[in-house]
Amino acid sequence: MEEAEGQPEERREAAAPGPASVESDEPPVKKKPRVMESESTLLGPRLEERLSSVLCCTVCLDLPKEAIYQCSNGHLMCAGCFIHLLADARLKEEQATCPNCRCEISLSLCCRNLAVEKAVSELPSTCGYCQQNFPRACLERHQHEHCHNRPTRCRYWRIGCRWEGPYHEVPAHEAACVHPHKPGGDLMEILADMDTQHQKEVLLFQDILQLLSLEKIGCTEVQFRPYRTDDFITRLYYETPRVTVLNHTWVLKARVNDSERNPNLSSERTLSFQLLMRSKLPAAMDCAFLLLRAPYEDVPLRPVVYRHTFSGESTESPYLPLPITDAIECNRLLAAKNFSLRLFLFHVTKS
Repeated sequence: MEEAEGQPEERREAAAPGPASVESDEPPVKKKPRVMESESTLLGPRLEERLSSVLCCTVCLDLPKEAIYQCSNGHLMCAGCFIHLLADARLKEEQATCPNCRCEISLSLCCRNLAVEKAVSELPSTCGYCQQNFPRACLERHQHEHCHNRPTRCRYWRIGCRWEGPYHEVPAHEAACVHPHKPGGDLMEILADMDTQHQKEVLLFQDILQLLSLEKIGCTEVQFRPYRTDDFITRLYYETPRVTVLNHTWVLKARVNDSERNPNLSSERTLSFQLLMRSKLPAAMDCAFLLLRAPYEDVPLRPVVYRHTFSGESTESPYLPLPITDAIECNRLLAAKNFSLRLFLFHVTKS
């Protein structure tokens, strides 16, 4: 009985399915292979990103958009930052140094790196309007001429239309623009503003032509040289050697930001100049004068005519703004050891 009773148990044990003998319709689970690091993971960021971090300016940490200068140890600086460092050093009466290695930098010690400039011009850059990538050398032309999303004004903006939108929407807007259909009475105010601006330019042109027809005209080149005041806090100013024009001796002075205490802390910088007579005058002398770019110089100046009456009691004109275009050009003048301008002086006689 024990053997008989044991047989079913053995049969049950033999018939009992084990985990290895279970049959299933599901496919067998494969072991995951060892994941190897891809080549992109080993290399890190893309080549363009790595080059951008290597070729960027050491001051602003951005890719230069124009000329690129390097110190004697090879550290790169974009033209704007390089000129700004030289201008700051001139204002603080210090020697300009590279912000990375602290070696001396100047216009004579540093040179442009043309190879880096060409390499930067070939790096891809994203258009801010259509988000497509283009070489940096072609990006500006694309954004101004070819991009379909570039901001564009309506062709009737001269008569008051203030619409501005992407270029591909211009035809639809101009077809529905109401400004070309406005009556002339509504456009008179706009045309009056345009005439006022045009009249200012015409008057300046006519004023210069009238001065050129005067009998006594003098012209000379003046060189502004940097000096320091004798105050407790020294300030930078410029002065020219004496020049003789119209049988009189003259000197020009210039100052930065109207001689404020710390012009190096300001990002907006201006230059103002003063014309001084150094010879004796028997009678009052009405003069008109203006400063323009000297030959072989690249200082952009707007023509502005100034007037002053010189006499024995008034031998100095007030400080007048030097009509340079922006603060960047002011930094260029400050960075240079000297800068030259052309002085035109007119003796205005009463007719």
